Amino acid sequence: QVQLVESGGGLVQPGGSLRLSCEASGFSLDYYAIGWFRQAPGKEREGVSCISSSGSRTYYVDSVKGRFTISRDNAKNTVYLQMNSLKPEDTSYYYCIATAQGLTVQSMCTNLAGIDYWGKGILVTVSS
Repeated sequence: QVQLVESGGGLVQPGGSLRLSCEASGFSLDYYAIGWFRQAPGKEREGVSCISSSGSRTYYVDSVKGRFTISRDNAKNTVYLQMNSLKPEDTSYYYCIATAQGLTVQSMCTNLAGIDYWGKGILVTVSS
C-alpha cells in the first residue's frame, strides 16, 4: 500500500520543540521532493517547508525561517521537520506531501499543486 505516514505531533508549550517524521511505505522517496504544509481549522492551507529529492534545495515560508529545519534520510525513506521555538500560531494539522513531477521546491510549497501523494495529517498544538 502506497502511503505517507506522519508522526511526532502532540502538545507542546510555547518555546518548545517537536520533530515531525514522514515515512513513506510502498514506494521509495529517492526521486521525490517532499514537503510539509499545514492547515488550521477555518484557515487556508499553507506550505511550510519543502526539500528537493537530492536534499540540496529547501524552501521555508517566512513565518518559520530560522525556527524550522527540514531534512531527509533516504536510507530510512523518511523526511523530518524539526520545529523549534514553537509559537501558538504554529498550532495546526501538519501534512506530508510528495511529488516526482519536477517541481521546484518553491513552486511545490507555494502552489501545493502537482502533488502525487498526501499524508493524512497530524496535529501539533502549541499551548501553555
